[in-house]
Amino acid sequence: MTTSTILVIAKEPLPGRVKTRLTPPYSPEEAAGLAAASLADTLRTVLAAPASRRVLVLEGRPGPWLPSGIEVVPQSGGGLDERLAAAFGACTGPALLVGMDTPQITPALLAPALGPDAWQDCDAWFGPAFDGGFWALGLAEPDPRLLRGVPMSRPDTGALQRARLTGAGLRVRDLPWLRDVDTADDAGEVAAAAPQSRFAAALTRLATTTGQPGRGEGR
Repeated sequence: MTTSTILVIAKEPLPGRVKTRLTPPYSPEEAAGLAAASLADTLRTVLAAPASRRVLVLEGRPGPWLPSGIEVVPQSGGGLDERLAAAFGACTGPALLVGMDTPQITPALLAPALGPDAWQDCDAWFGPAFDGGFWALGLAEPDPRLLRGVPMSRPDTGALQRARLTGAGLRVRDLPWLRDVDTADDAGEVAAAAPQSRFAAALTRLATTTGQPGRGEGR
């Protein structure tokens, strides 16, 4: 059994508060439904992955998308860098953080960073995202200073965060590149990559009821 903690950083999927770049073409309520499905898929994967703790670091309140077996703690205040730093700062021992925007993740995808030899000759795991950010970050020794002050939500955020790690002398290993769900085009691509996911099912339902493109259909 791994001694690592898995952290999921997320917002409560409320209309107008999440996935705002999906509106239009989707309504705020539809975007929130997609966010809830994405979060449910992510938490299901976390439950299936080996970990000593599984923690949802949540802005807002838990909802019906929360399965049993997940510990919930509130996010701290401040910018995203401060909130990520605080999440790691509350951990003892290795920790791997993922977001709620990649419902296509699987236990196999996370396995290199959670296996018994994950930290052999390795201090950090980094999962780059195609939008320029990152979808996963693992630290053998969680140090909030490795995140504080890194500019977030920019096209160069991932490069800056990875440079912070290597600049601190950490040995970094990379996880595969993934696409975050930010736009409607992203939603179609991600659903096509994970056709059995709740996210894909939710997108297909919207395509049926609203006429919007579904899995794998571009705009």
